[in-house]
Amino acid sequence: MRPKIAILTRTALLLALALLFQSIRLLIPIPPFLSTFLIGSLMNSCFLIAADMVGAGPAIVLVSLVPIVAYFQQVLPLPIFIIPVALGNAIFIGIFLIGKNQKYWMKILAAAAGKSIFMYVAFSWLLTFIAIPAKIAAGLLFIMSWPQFITGIMGGILAGMIKRRLTLL
Repeated sequence: MRPKIAILTRTALLLALALLFQSIRLLIPIPPFLSTFLIGSLMNSCFLIAADMVGAGPAIVLVSLVPIVAYFQQVLPLPIFIIPVALGNAIFIGIFLIGKNQKYWMKILAAAAGKSIFMYVAFSWLLTFIAIPAKIAAGLLFIMSWPQFITGIMGGILAGMIKRRLTLL
């Protein structure tokens, strides 16, 4: 019973931390371009720490709940966008966990590349069916392209630093 409580507690703490990080844009006026990199990196570090510390199942719950909150915070303009964001984040942690015997930096590069490619392709495809203003569509496509790769790498670096500190405790 104790390991299940530990996993549940860690998952809840990581979810609370992820939601706090996601809410930074509501608390501190940061330009959208910078908030994408700051918040995205923090979120990706939470996802990787969750995958490492509590496993794939609880991490999938985490990456599924975060885009729902993003929609309610009006970061995602339509609820249909929750699905590709959750899937992209799941791909990110999935690729990271699959490469468990690889070097850490290789896992991070592969996971970040997989996530950014999926997000760009998924949003490009979705936007062919959904009529939204051109400026919003262009902004979404931009955010779901190479910035996802950068935030994945930065989140991986941050998660690695945090994980080293956590193992010392």
